[in-house]
Amino acid sequence: MIDEAADGSCETVCPIARSLSLIEGKWTLLIFRELCMGSHRFDEIQTQTGISSHLLSTRIKSLERHGLIERRVYCARPPRYEYFVTPKGKELEGILLLLRSWGTKWLARPGETEPAIILKHKSTGKDVSENLLKLSFDEYDASLSEAFAKERSEKQARFRSNAKSK
Repeated sequence: MIDEAADGSCETVCPIARSLSLIEGKWTLLIFRELCMGSHRFDEIQTQTGISSHLLSTRIKSLERHGLIERRVYCARPPRYEYFVTPKGKELEGILLLLRSWGTKWLARPGETEPAIILKHKSTGKDVSENLLKLSFDEYDASLSEAFAKERSEKQARFRSNAKSK
């Protein structure tokens, strides 16, 4: 379920934890997969993901509330909507592309001869799957902000204190 505190009031300063509180679970990313691949109507998204209508409705409302998707009326009576990724939500596409490439490489089923989603660069026509997996912490200098270092230190102290009291 999407954490209601994911609006920035999350308990941590860690952007990874905050992001995961917003996109927790498989359903949110599968909804995004469908939106990015051209499914925009409720029934299309439900059909391709297998999510229950209640859970899909809940997730869509939460994604709208957090500004990741928007709905547009396509039929006035009865009111029917299509859903589209906002610029904020569009920036999650990279996560989907990385998951697709990683899953294709490491989770292929025996006998699969091609990936379910074939990625080719629009201007060159070349497969880009392998290039997506080359992003690594090994290539970057990662350091903790003062606030995150303090938060981690406090968590460690609480953990040790709780462990000693048991």
